[in-house]
Amino acid sequence: MTAAEPAAYGSIMAIDERTGVTGFTHHLTGWLRRLMPPGPRLERLTADLEAGFADRPEPLTADACRAVEARAQRHARHLELHFDADQTAEPDSESRGWDPVDPEQVRARAAGVREVRRLADGTFALTLDTLDPVEHAGPYLRNAFDLARGARRLVLDLRGNGGGDPGTVALVAEHLLGDGARALSEVIYADRRRQWWTRARPAGFALTQDLAVLVSSRTYSSAEALAYHLQVRGRAVIVGETTRGAADHVTPIRLTGQVTGLLPEGTVIDAASGSNWEGSGVRPDITCTAEEAWEVALARPVP
Repeated sequence: MTAAEPAAYGSIMAIDERTGVTGFTHHLTGWLRRLMPPGPRLERLTADLEAGFADRPEPLTADACRAVEARAQRHARHLELHFDADQTAEPDSESRGWDPVDPEQVRARAAGVREVRRLADGTFALTLDTLDPVEHAGPYLRNAFDLARGARRLVLDLRGNGGGDPGTVALVAEHLLGDGARALSEVIYADRRRQWWTRARPAGFALTQDLAVLVSSRTYSSAEALAYHLQVRGRAVIVGETTRGAADHVTPIRLTGQVTGLLPEGTVIDAASGSNWEGSGVRPDITCTAEEAWEVALARPVP
């Protein structure tokens, strides 16, 4: 515990499921105050959790964990709590970050490139189901976009994409937003800020064809970021359903022996809009069901 941390936080570091729902919630809000940038949203989130689960001494269960998560998601859509009764690992005392991704697993799923199609009418379609770390995903994505050169129009299908690496968001965006370097976002952490940009590329590198991006209520996290960046810059027409509305960067924290949280640590601000999609989701330009999105996108006239 550092000098800046409240004494109550240190006293609950040995929490387990027997501590009760109230004790667990207090432990969670201690971590949130430790991780998130200060401000009104953090205060609303922690106050709502503390008020909602006061006087709850019963042991923490999977159902209680889901209730805490649901209340937290009123303020932070990306906050997740995963309860596993069979786990017995020691709780974290420090943020350990994300475990490295196994390159073999990335290869097995082709970095989320599930389908690349070139239709008879000249449409190029890429179905991308995850955003694996850019150092592994780069070759797959570069090869996919090379196949789009000369196409009449582009369709990027993110309906099943649950997000991933913001570096991979930038890589995809640099194929679509123009050859010059473009600021995408600034992520505000409690103790620092980080900007994300596309790289400047040789003239003619970026694809310029008409672009439709397909989204659904399952499009999440960094996949939402990609759709949002393209939409607010006027580069893409978004087709489908409103996305889930999770804009924070999160980090895994083992809160107890049985509960792992994905807790917000960074607030994303889009460089073009000065805002983000937290809570609201990315709203389509053309609204339809996820199942209809493909046909609706293909029915659009190409300028």
